[in-house]
Amino acid sequence: MGEACLRKDLTALHEILEKSGYKDDEGIANELSFQMWTNQMQETLNSKKHGDAAFRAKDFITAIDCYTQFIDGGTMVSPTVYARRCLCYLMSDLPQEALGDAMQAQVVFPEWPTAFYLQAAGLFVLGIENDAQEALKEATKLEAKRNKN
Repeated sequence: MGEACLRKDLTALHEILEKSGYKDDEGIANELSFQMWTNQMQETLNSKKHGDAAFRAKDFITAIDCYTQFIDGGTMVSPTVYARRCLCYLMSDLPQEALGDAMQAQVVFPEWPTAFYLQAAGLFVLGIENDAQEALKEATKLEAKRNKN
């Protein structure tokens, strides 16, 4: 993932995120409110499902819309949804928005290397090389720590 960030290879990043699915969301406190069984919850889950389908199809504008509906639903928190929407923003030439989502993914999951890799990608695209290198170093460090455990 770090190499893809350095190359600004958004297609490779897309493939990595698609292959990793939602496994990194496991263990994240997905606090479900009392609305769990309501229509709102079902709509939220449908938004994520439609966003995933659009993401797989590389329909990034639709994926952004669907993931935004999921996030705005507020019933669940998913760092992977932020990561996927981040990449969609990058693919749609919206690097500032992408950086915001990468940072939000880090807030939700502070020890997640993917959040830092995506921050680095956004910063590289914005031309903020020094900060991008720092984010890349942090991502590499977290990934090494994770792989050691």
